[in-house]
Formats: sequence, C-alpha cells, structure tokens
Amino acid sequence: MYGTRRTRSTRIRAALFTAPLVAIGILGTAAAPAGAATSRPAKPLTCRGEGVDRDALVRHRAETVIDAPLRTVWKLQTDVERWPSWHGAVTTAERLDHGPFRKGSVFRWTSPVPPNPTTPATRLDITSTVEQLRRDSCIRWTGPAVGEGLRIDGVHVWNFTKVKGGVRVSTEETHTGAEVEADVPTATEILRQGLEAWLRDLKAAAEAPAHHRPH
Repeated sequence: MYGTRRTRSTRIRAALFTAPLVAIGILGTAAAPAGAATSRPAKPLTCRGEGVDRDALVRHRAETVIDAPLRTVWKLQTDVERWPSWHGAVTTAERLDHGPFRKGSVFRWTSPVPPNPTTPATRLDITSTVEQLRRDSCIRWTGPAVGEGLRIDGVHVWNFTKVKGGVRVSTEETHTGAEVEADVPTATEILRQGLEAWLRDLKAAAEAPAHHRPH
C-alpha cells in the first residue's frame, strides 16, 4: 500500500512540471535558457550567509544572463502577484502581507497538476516565506508545497549580479520529503526542468520590448 502511494505521488510530482513545460517547449529537444549553466559547484548560493538545505538529496543550481536592467529583473521577480502573467507554471499568486517585498514576506502560489493515468487533475499549493533578502542582490525563501498525497519542503535561493551584457541570475533549490526522496534522480531532473523553465520565462519577460530599457 505504501509503495503504491509513493509511486502515485511521484507521478503527481512529475505531472506538475512536465505538462506546463511541454506546453512552453522546455522538454524534449528544447535547450536550456541562453547562456545558462547548470553545473553543481561545491559552494552553494547564499543570501546574507544562508543557503539551501545542505543535507537535502534533491538539489539543483542553474543560471542565465538576462539582457535587461537589474531593476527590471528584480521587479519582475519580487512582484509576486504578477507571476502568472509571465511565468507559465504559476496559476495563481498572492501576497499574504503588505508593503515592500522584504524579509518576513509570505506569499501563496499554485501550480496545476493535470490529470494522468492514476490521478485526477489537482494542484500544488505552495506557501513561501522570505527568510533573507538584500535588495537588488539576493533572496532566500522557504516553505512547503502540498498536493494530493505529496509534501515537499523547499529552500530556494536567488542571486542577482550585474555583469557585462546584463544581469546574471543564479538560482539554487533543494527539496526534501518522503515522496521526492523515494526517487532522487527523477525528482532532481524535475527540479532541473522547473528551474530552467523559471529562468527562461524570467529572461523572456525582462527582455520583452515592454520592459527592456537602456542600462
């Protein structure tokens, strides 16, 4: 019985990212975001000295260079309630606090889980809390993602650095939880796809004519 539930949960987790990513051309022969690097360096990303979960079995790091002003990239990433307008895997997003995006900010967002051979359509509900933040430089948030038969505890770090050609956006995330730890290679691959999709969407939004302005 436990094994059946675990397999079912793994499929739910896989469905979460694969369907949206197929729709926007990430899977299959699609490439990672232009300029992206997806190696796993020994030193993790940090924000104000804090990084991802060092003991997590599921982790990935990715980065890309975005040809846009830092203020544009930062605004897109921190204006949480507008994520659904440019991030293909986010259905809803809401701030649970008010004022500037800052340490202590809490936000809830959802991603669809389409139907598959073993489960009906559902969604993953994520509640994230900003633990560390340095304006125009870094963000670190944590929180659970909960779906039918599935719980993932995540830690997500973002770094933003001005470089020649724009802004280098680096991101690293770890996942823990019985379901994802039951199949670490698959869970890691799904996480990779999700991070690269986020970077691709962020890059496309920031570089769009409506946002792109001289540095």
